Amino acid sequence: MRQSSVELGVGVFVLLGILCIGYLTIRLGEVEVLRDAYYYLDARFTSVAGLKVGAQVEIAGVQVGQVDKVSLDPQELVAMVRLKIKEGVRISEDSIASVQTSGLLGDRFIQLSPGGSDQMLKPGDRIIETEPALNIESLIRKYAFGKLDKDQ
Repeated sequence: MRQSSVELGVGVFVLLGILCIGYLTIRLGEVEVLRDAYYYLDARFTSVAGLKVGAQVEIAGVQVGQVDKVSLDPQELVAMVRLKIKEGVRISEDSIASVQTSGLLGDRFIQLSPGGSDQMLKPGDRIIETEPALNIESLIRKYAFGKLDKDQ
């Protein structure tokens, strides 16, 4: 009798532990279990060097989504980026998407600069105005070898 109550207690403890681990996995992994709380937008860039899937999408320094997919358009040879934006965040059609770097050598992310239009992008729409990543290495190389224009 005493052994079965100990086994029952251990079983309940293990079950609670598994439930807690599952809950933490969902919360910390930001997994949406019941519904998809995001919508998707597309953007084309001439260069997304260093941008990775899962990178942040920010407006005014606040994370509003993440990069869902980065691929190459084989016809136009440009980078196609699919952004996963939190539901409830409205992006105007004249917003500008730019690839930025956090710090001097930090990770790349997408910065959205809101426009002034009253028309909002719908799920699946494309952000027209984009700015590619700034290539720090090429700027340093140009400066070091004296090929940077003095007018700039």
